[in-house]
Formats: sequence, C-alpha cells, structure tokens
Amino acid sequence: MDILLFGDGKRPIPVEIPDKLPANGFVWLDFVREDSSDWALAVGRLAGVTIHERHVQDSLNAQHPSFSDSTTHYEMVVFRGLSPTGSTGQFATRPTAFFLFDNLLVTIRPRDSVSIHQVRERLLTEDGRIPTRPVGVMHLVLSAQVDRFLQMREPMTEKLEKWRHDLLDPKNPFDDWMTLMDYSSQLRRMTMVFEEQADAVTMWREGTDVELDDHLMVRINDLLEHIRRVARFTTAHQGDVEALVSLHFSAVAHRTNEIMRVLTVLSAIFLPLTLVAGIFGMNFDNMPELRYQYSYFVVLGAMVTIAIGMLAAFRRNHWF
Repeated sequence: MDILLFGDGKRPIPVEIPDKLPANGFVWLDFVREDSSDWALAVGRLAGVTIHERHVQDSLNAQHPSFSDSTTHYEMVVFRGLSPTGSTGQFATRPTAFFLFDNLLVTIRPRDSVSIHQVRERLLTEDGRIPTRPVGVMHLVLSAQVDRFLQMREPMTEKLEKWRHDLLDPKNPFDDWMTLMDYSSQLRRMTMVFEEQADAVTMWREGTDVELDDHLMVRINDLLEHIRRVARFTTAHQGDVEALVSLHFSAVAHRTNEIMRVLTVLSAIFLPLTLVAGIFGMNFDNMPELRYQYSYFVVLGAMVTIAIGMLAAFRRNHWF
C-alpha cells in the first residue's frame, strides 16, 4: 500500500497510514489488488464508513468491466486500463477501482499498473499543477490510462501496413490466417472495452455529487473525447482489416482468372492444331496427301499459320 498526503496544492508527500483524515487536503491510498483483499477494513477505519460488500467484490474482480456506482458516502468507478502485455502487441486489459470520498481517494489496481506508477512519479518529482481534490488525482490516472491506448495507434497502423504488403505479395502467399483472425477478434474486444469505458465515465459524470468546476469539466469531456477517438480508430481499423482480407481474395481471384484466360487461349489455339494432327494421323491406306513430297511442310506451315492467325485475332479483341 502506498499513501500520499496532499495539502494546500503543494507537492504530495509519502506518509504512513494516518489515524484520521486531514481537515485540509486529502489522502490517496493506493492498494495492490493481489496483496490487499482486506483493504476495505483499513479504509473503513480511516473514513468511518463501511464499504458495500458488493463493491469490495467488484474491486477484487480482475475481470470486472468498466462500471460506475455510488452510495451516500462515496462514489466508485471501475475502469479497465491497458495491461503491460498489451503494449507489446497482444491486447489485454485489467480493471482499476476508484473509490472517491470528500477528502480521500482509494485505488485498487494490478501489481504492475503502469499508469498509476507514472502519475505517482509525476506528482512526486515533476513541477506542475497539483490536484487539490481527490477527483483531480482520479482524472490524472484515467487520462494516463487512456493515453496508453492512444499510443497503440501507431504500432497498430504499422502492423496493418505490414499485413497489407504480405497479403498482396504474389510471390509469397499469405498463410498466417489464425494470427490475422485473432487480431480482428482483438479489435472487436477493444471496441467493446472503449464503449464500456465511455459509459462508465459518462454515468459517473452525470450522477456524481462532486462539484465539477469549469476546468475539471473540460478535462473530463476531453477524457471522454479521447476514449471515443480510440474507439473510432479501432472501429475504422477493423474495417480496414476486413477490407484488406477482401482485397486479398479479390487479388487472388484476379490472378486465377488471368491464369485461366492464358490456359483457355492456349487450349483454343491448340484445338484446331490437334484436329489437323488427328486427321493426318489416321491410318487409312488411301490418303493421297501423304504421298505428296512436301505434305509435311505444307501441313506444318498450315498449322503455324492457324496458330498465328488465332493469336492475332485474340490480341485484336483484347482477349489475351
């Protein structure tokens, strides 16, 4: 558990868990989900309230979707952020639970949460505006989590460009279809995650009792716009993948048609030649042409003339 004490807009300081909440300022309690199954007891003693059992279960559920709820004493937001494995190419998310009190913020997050670590280090070491209320810190963490999704757009675009080259390369037929289908399924899951995120933040914004000044309202609206921007990107990206697959099969069909056209033309040219060869290959005794001194050359010349004539006719009609 990490604890930061905020006061008077100054840089927060790490402290041990206090006996009571400060009269001025607020406290941020950050719990690791895997190590803090009893976090609600510590928060209950400090805040003097009882955390609803269902909310405790939701905070410890690593599969919980993005969600928002509230009681008379606190507000809860569950937000699924990008896991470290997702940044290396495999999309995966884990939830972080936020419990918002008047002068207390509680987060229950995965052990290797990147976003909370970034926000904590920024608040402790960098100059800048320091939140004066718990909702400000929650906004910073949510923004950091959404920014990590925004950073995925460039590698995803690069991956699509590589697949576009592989799918349309006639010299190296594409055969990694399972990976492509898994990627398409990931995009569908991503779209669902972003829709849940937007719904959770919108539900909290519309139902919160926290006073949202103009500055914070603009920041919350920007956060929602970023979520929707990533959702639009993944939807468009999924459409690009489907269009690329369709283009691949269209290109394969076009190449097949070209091959069939060449084979058809060759068959059409050799058909009369086969007929001539078949006629003169018949074993009749009375075939005067066979006794002619130049029969071989005449027939061979006729066959060449027929082949050239048919090829010229195909060329003239743009069939070959």
